[in-house]
Amino acid sequence: MTQSVFGNHDNRILLMLLPFWTPLIPPLGIACLKSFLQKHGYEVTTADANQQADIWKRYYLYNNALMKCVPEKMRGNFLNTGHNVLRHHCMAFMNKKERDDHLELIKIVVERHYFCDISDEQAAGLDEIVAGFFQSVEEYTLALIEKNSPSIVGLSVYSGNLAASLFAFETVKKFDPTIATVMGGGIFADQLAIGTPDFQSFLDRTPYIDTVIVGEGESLFLKYLQGKLPPGRKVYSLEDNADEYLSLAAAVSPDFSDFNVPGYPQMATYVSRSCPFQCTFCSETVQWGKFRKKDAGQVADELVRLYEQYKSQIFMFGDSLLNPFVDDFSEEMIRRDLSFYWDGYLRADRHVCNLNNTLKWRRGGFYRARLGVESGSQRVLDLMDKRITTAQIRSSLSNLAGAGIKTSTYWVIGFPGETEEDFRQTLELIEEMKDDIWEAECNPFWYYPSAQVGSDRWFNENGVSLLFPERFADRFMVRTWVVNADPVREVTYDRVRRFMEHCAKLGVPNPYTLHQIYLADQRWQRLHENAVPMISQFNTKALLTENKKVRYSAGAA
Repeated sequence: MTQSVFGNHDNRILLMLLPFWTPLIPPLGIACLKSFLQKHGYEVTTADANQQADIWKRYYLYNNALMKCVPEKMRGNFLNTGHNVLRHHCMAFMNKKERDDHLELIKIVVERHYFCDISDEQAAGLDEIVAGFFQSVEEYTLALIEKNSPSIVGLSVYSGNLAASLFAFETVKKFDPTIATVMGGGIFADQLAIGTPDFQSFLDRTPYIDTVIVGEGESLFLKYLQGKLPPGRKVYSLEDNADEYLSLAAAVSPDFSDFNVPGYPQMATYVSRSCPFQCTFCSETVQWGKFRKKDAGQVADELVRLYEQYKSQIFMFGDSLLNPFVDDFSEEMIRRDLSFYWDGYLRADRHVCNLNNTLKWRRGGFYRARLGVESGSQRVLDLMDKRITTAQIRSSLSNLAGAGIKTSTYWVIGFPGETEEDFRQTLELIEEMKDDIWEAECNPFWYYPSAQVGSDRWFNENGVSLLFPERFADRFMVRTWVVNADPVREVTYDRVRRFMEHCAKLGVPNPYTLHQIYLADQRWQRLHENAVPMISQFNTKALLTENKKVRYSAGAA
């Protein structure tokens, strides 16, 4: 006989996403869980703390203060790097207790990211902002608990919001120890994957978390609620689900009814789970397991329903890749004469190197292609096992841009083995294709023990080291490791700075704010006859239908 986890309590569930997570779209993961669990009779409330102005004020205060600490020539991809500084600072703050070396650690965190020294006074100023952030998170969390009186609180956790999530869990347990706490999310596909060095110590150090769900959450969470999982354990994974995966053919639409939908620039949904490829630096298959996708007609019906409910015409698909789906879906949208716009991740393969295909996708509503091109060096692409060529990257960018589809390009700097010549080839490729790149975003290579396809090989061939001194290891629930290979970390971050300077010189944007996106859209309009509408044009009540009139551009390759 099974025993429900609720016991004699009501079946009220509160699912939350804590900061910091860019609020471009409403939280897709907890919205999917809400719709799935409500279908099975549970009462679910969802909340996105990333929409709280008071909390985001702390983010801007921190970045402004940090910028004053870092010389201009050392800033590089400042906001991206600053986000990593902030998340490490937040975790150190949670674990500082009465130690008198806390400010020393904050200075080290800044130095290991920007390679410059800051004063005790500057570190103390940053720390004061972090203290205010946690106060805001505490007030927000307690207000939600008092309002909703949940029996279970579940948080979707990623590296960027780990510290805030742990603090919220601790706050919940202090307020009412009888509330069950459940943690899931992408953190368990990379930094805290099962088998990583810190996984067991994380479980031991978080008594305020009752249950951890690793991987696809719907079926596992339902079985947990129903008392159908093995008792007496803290961690449940896909293995406890007998390798059963959610049937996407029967999946219900995500439920965004608790969110302030007009406050997000785009609506969200998904068409598939996992990825058919195995790039060495990626952890997507660790999270989702077997690759599955929805039928094109099913997704078209879902967009119609979501539009009727929320009146948003532009969507982001939260998939790893759209390649297995983009043809069928575009044809379905054209056949049904629908005008919805959608963006998502795309692989620069041979199918993208065809203007007839990209024009068809554009007519079907493809708005923005997010391309993980990673490098302009064929040697590095081969090291990554990307299974694409630089010629395909060029052709993909040209044909997507010729159709007017915005191209966001993502680059990995400092992949193990990348030489100066490899990096130079990346800069040259960006310069060559600058007019066909809507956005260029770079990230330094990050290593996750046991959570990437290439983790074991890097560990065995090169060895790894801690980013921060060992004596501070207990300040971070999850330690950060670096591969002992060229390029070294300082060289990698110098290349990040050079990448940013090169793009700025070429006029290739890397927009973060809505105003910056507006300026990038204006540039795209000037460059391409078939350019998709500016993001600001979707704020009107009129339904845009210009995708039906897209024509061949003589300037396209």
